[in-house]
Amino acid sequence: MANTHSFETLTLEVADRVATITLNRPERLNAFTGQMMLDMVAAFDETDARDDVGAVIVTGAGRAFCAGADLSEGAKTFDYDKRSDRPDKAGLDELDRIRDSGGRLTLRIFESLKPVIGAINGPAVGIGATMQLPMDIRLASTTARFGFVFARRGIVPEACSSWFLPRLVGISQALDWCLSGRVFEADEAQKAGLVKSVHAPEDLLGAAQALAREIVDNCAPVSVALTRQMLWRMLGADHPMEAHKIDSRGVYARGQTVDAREGVMSFLEKRAPVYANKVSSDMPDFFPWWEEVTFK
Repeated sequence: MANTHSFETLTLEVADRVATITLNRPERLNAFTGQMMLDMVAAFDETDARDDVGAVIVTGAGRAFCAGADLSEGAKTFDYDKRSDRPDKAGLDELDRIRDSGGRLTLRIFESLKPVIGAINGPAVGIGATMQLPMDIRLASTTARFGFVFARRGIVPEACSSWFLPRLVGISQALDWCLSGRVFEADEAQKAGLVKSVHAPEDLLGAAQALAREIVDNCAPVSVALTRQMLWRMLGADHPMEAHKIDSRGVYARGQTVDAREGVMSFLEKRAPVYANKVSSDMPDFFPWWEEVTFK
């Protein structure tokens, strides 16, 4: 397993085209800080840039996934102007200074060109719950607990969760969890569709890795990158014609590539595919097809 450059609050390792991001503040139950946000954004920048990465797993060191915001600043935890540990705010103008760091992270995960699998190994509360929402598939340990506890802390849901959560579990379930702020078990998360499956702690990472292998061993990386963006971004489309426009361009462009020929021939010849196109250099000309939305 190859280690990449070092981070303060996490580790990033790559083995056999699967990257594993491990939140690494176990003594603080991987509590979220401004530095962790910067590290996670940088880690996803790296996994996007590397053609030896075909999928990303996110998990936590120790007994927690992420216990939420680091509360060591006490009463001023959520008063960004008074906090002393806000490296993500340094040198920013007034508008950018009010931006939620959790939202900056989830927007970066949303933009990922590689599929993201959450391996939720323990308590996941506050930002520990909301950072999972733009991940494509979430698996949970039997020891995982989830909580959208913001109203119990006198604030509101963050990390773009008012956009993501109702789309994943429906508005009624999202409101139940967010209005009550209660912490709930992995089984309830699975029944609501927040997680795909629940595993014994010792089996969780193996299940996440098996899922990642299904993707990286069988699917064309450029097709995966396009498919991920197509499905997520069409959640906000106002008519199925928007999907038809991109579907058509995608099939037309990809149909002319060596990957499409390899996909057909490897199937007919009953062998493993070897896809040549790279995300770093072979995305089609129409990508990206959307207009960037800015914070204002």
